[in-house]
Amino acid sequence: MQRYVSEVLGTFAIVFCGTGAIIINQETHGAITHVGVAMTFGLIVSAMIYALGNVSGAHFNPAVTIAFTIAGRFAGRQVLPYIISQLTGAVLASAVLRYLFPANALLGATLPAGSEGQAFVLEFILTYFLMLVILNVACGSKEQGMFAGLAIGAVVLLEAMFAGPICGASMNPARSVAPALVSGHMEHLWLYLVAPTVGAIAAVFTWQFLTRPAVPVEECE
Repeated sequence: MQRYVSEVLGTFAIVFCGTGAIIINQETHGAITHVGVAMTFGLIVSAMIYALGNVSGAHFNPAVTIAFTIAGRFAGRQVLPYIISQLTGAVLASAVLRYLFPANALLGATLPAGSEGQAFVLEFILTYFLMLVILNVACGSKEQGMFAGLAIGAVVLLEAMFAGPICGASMNPARSVAPALVSGHMEHLWLYLVAPTVGAIAAVFTWQFLTRPAVPVEECE
């Protein structure tokens, strides 16, 4: 139960601060700016990893949970409870934001600026590299693990910085589901469920290839 509560709290914080920054930027006519929104997402992800990582592993993302399971780094029986916890935290955050900003139409929902195909490819690639970093710092040496929050938060910030205006840079199905449900804007939601999940899974196979023991030269001859 401690793990589930940790996932609820962490995902709540990420959605509340991240999409809250988007909403407040709209409400204040750009006071936070796009750079500020990207920094907010990156910083809150880093903070929650350091604050709650030792409790639940700090997934806060259904795509990450599924990818860790496929990588053999997470028990399959815990997948559904983790995803339910993440969705619960995200929806609670969007519900609070709806109460605070009832006039805001989208509540920070992710919508493509261009075509669905363009957004799908971007979300796939963004989540692929995010998951590749997560796997290498979370499953690497102890020294790497100490910098996990910084590295992962930096990737989120970087990718939100350059891709956010085009696809929303969700990289997290829970982050996209919550504002879509609460605001009622479900259009294009499928791509923010499928693309990040497939991208995270693809990163697992790359990570397994890169980290498997190298074949000695003499065995190749």
